[in-house]
Amino acid sequence: MITVVVVDDEVLLRSGLASLIEAADDMTVVGQASNGAEGFTLACQLQPDVVLMDIQMPGMDGLEATRLIAEDPRTTTARVLILTTFDHDKYVYQALRAGASGFLLKAAMPDELRTAVRVIASGEGLLAPSVTRRLIEDFAARPLSPALARTALPELTDRERDVLTAVAHGLSNAEICAGLHMSLSTAKTHISHLLMKLDARDRTQLVVLAYEAGFAVPGTA
Repeated sequence: MITVVVVDDEVLLRSGLASLIEAADDMTVVGQASNGAEGFTLACQLQPDVVLMDIQMPGMDGLEATRLIAEDPRTTTARVLILTTFDHDKYVYQALRAGASGFLLKAAMPDELRTAVRVIASGEGLLAPSVTRRLIEDFAARPLSPALARTALPELTDRERDVLTAVAHGLSNAEICAGLHMSLSTAKTHISHLLMKLDARDRTQLVVLAYEAGFAVPGTA
């Protein structure tokens, strides 16, 4: 059973999200909070699999709460799924750097919400296509980090660099297998090594590190 904490300052939206999650047989809401501080406290107490987190809230916002959850040893297994109104949200990059595992648009359909929770709980990262476009545009406008590239490059094999570039471009494991002519188990092994070597929580964090280190150029395949 996937356990979820819902954090949003709008009580009707929070209750609605909780009801949608509870409608699934394989997940349950173990707590609800109205701001980031309450959400962090509940995450420490309840140790959920997923924290569904709004960004803009009174008091402690979702960015700071996400950072605390990602850093605190009591919540190392919790994954944060950010709720965002894409057209008005400037915090995609900051939230990913803070440790968020993915983004879900508030306009998403109920089945998309439940699927997103399952994906995040499984340890995968998730970005809505529109959020991915914003993220790539943001990276395109940023200078690369030569220091990080120098640090990361010596630790990775050529094949791991290929896989990291593929992950950064949003390819699934099956697409990586086809593009790099390797088996599924080999692709998963390379990704596991990348997560360990780069100290990343999930694939979403690998994407951030890949762009920062210059492993992938936005707009290229």
